[in-house]
Amino acid sequence: MEHNSKVKRIMIKAGVIVAWLLLWQLTAAIVDSEFLFPTPISVIKRLSELAVTADFWKAAACSLGRISLGCAGGIIVGTLFGALTAFSKPLYEFFSPLLVTVKTTPVASFIILLLVWVKRSGIPIVIAFLMVVPILWSNVAEGLRNADRQLLEAAKIFRFTRMQKIKGVYIPSVRPSFTAGCTTAIGFSWKAGIAAEILAIPPDTVGYNLYYAKINLEYDDLFAWTAAVIAMSFLLEKAVVKILKK
Repeated sequence: MEHNSKVKRIMIKAGVIVAWLLLWQLTAAIVDSEFLFPTPISVIKRLSELAVTADFWKAAACSLGRISLGCAGGIIVGTLFGALTAFSKPLYEFFSPLLVTVKTTPVASFIILLLVWVKRSGIPIVIAFLMVVPILWSNVAEGLRNADRQLLEAAKIFRFTRMQKIKGVYIPSVRPSFTAGCTTAIGFSWKAGIAAEILAIPPDTVGYNLYYAKINLEYDDLFAWTAAVIAMSFLLEKAVVKILKK
C-alpha cells in the first residue's frame, strides 16, 4: 500500500513537470524565435554540453561553496541570536531595529554598499549570511517562546536541570521552526547569492556566467545556467532537509 502511494506521488510529480515542459514548448512555438525564447530541448541540450566542461563544475563549486558558507554562518548566528533574545524582552527590543533593517533593505542596496567595502568574491558570502540571519532569528525565538507550558511545568515539578530542560522541552519545541527556517533560508540565500554574483561579477561563478550570457545575447546559455541554478537549489534544499530529519 505504501509502495503504491509512493509510486502515485512520483507519477503525479512527473506529470506536473511534463505539463510545464509542454507549456514551455507551446510558448516557444508561439514566440517562434530560438534566439529570444529557446525550446526545452535546446536548453537541455545546451545544459548537457555545459555539464561536461570543467568550467561549468568549477563555477558551480565556487558558487555553491561561497553561498553555503554564508548560509551556514547565518544559520549559526541567527539561531544564537534567536535563543538569546527569546526570553529577554530588553535584549530583543535592543536588537529588533537591526533585524527589521536587514529584513526590509533591498538585496541590491546591500550589494552596492558591499561593493565598496568587501572583495567581489566575498560579496555572495555576506549577502547569503544577511538573508539567513533574520529568518533563523525569528523562527528560533518564536519556537522557544511557544514551548509547551505543561511540559515546562512538569520539568519544574520533577526538578529537571537546565540541560535536561533544554534537551527534553526546548529542543523538541524549536525543532519544527528551526527546520522550516533552514528550508526557507536555503532558498533565499541561494537566490540572493546568485543575484550578488550577477552584480558583483566575481570570476568563475554561476552569476558571472549568467551575466555574460545576457551581455553576449546567448539566451540558450542564459536559460541553461538558470536551469542549473534551479537544479542546484532543489538538490541542496533536499539534502539539508534530509540531514535535519535525521
